[in-house]
Amino acid sequence: MLPGLREVYAAYVREADALPSLPGPLQAEVWTSARLGSLEAAAPHVQGRRAALGDLITCLRAAATPGARAFLRALAAIGPAEGRKAAGRAAGALADVPAAAWEEALGRVVPGHVWLIQEGPLDGDRLVCEFRYADAGTAGMHALAVRLSHGDVPAEVVIVGDVPALLGAARQAMQAELCVVQPYDPAAVGRRLRAALDGTAPGRPDPPEDCYPALPLARHRAALLPGG
Repeated sequence: MLPGLREVYAAYVREADALPSLPGPLQAEVWTSARLGSLEAAAPHVQGRRAALGDLITCLRAAATPGARAFLRALAAIGPAEGRKAAGRAAGALADVPAAAWEEALGRVVPGHVWLIQEGPLDGDRLVCEFRYADAGTAGMHALAVRLSHGDVPAEVVIVGDVPALLGAARQAMQAELCVVQPYDPAAVGRRLRAALDGTAPGRPDPPEDCYPALPLARHRAALLPGG
């Protein structure tokens, strides 16, 4: 549908060759999110983004490599909702292609504690949401950290792999009276984040460019929080 992006799709297929060798599902999801974020940043509108996603799924199925299968499985797990079924069907058509070791864990995460970090009235609210992979214990712990500026517009979106280090640094800053750290209602955070990260909401300003790589994965994690 978007022949001008044919070289982009081909590049993604080549880059996906390295995907099965990544150490775990989180790294694979972050990798996938970055590619989806690049497509979204380049798309002029929502319809363009959906067309690009459909083209990419078609190209990955045609490639039929282990990397393409892993990419499709990740898209089916954490990609935009409108493309997950198509990606799953395309991956299913590659049943004879070797699967990545972490394929079954993709997207299978459960939420944990939620924290509010406030550094000052001009910094906005930093929301830190803990997650872990099902049946993985603390080994699969990670966090979504989103800073919302005035009007709940995303100013920073980050996936954090070392949650204890993040919270430890925040508590040290709190002891130095540089910020406030407190538990926050997961349902309230879920509602705020889903509204803030909704890429289809009319009139919502575009987030900063460096937010795009984490946006697709952030939307997946926000959708798992209560309050829907």
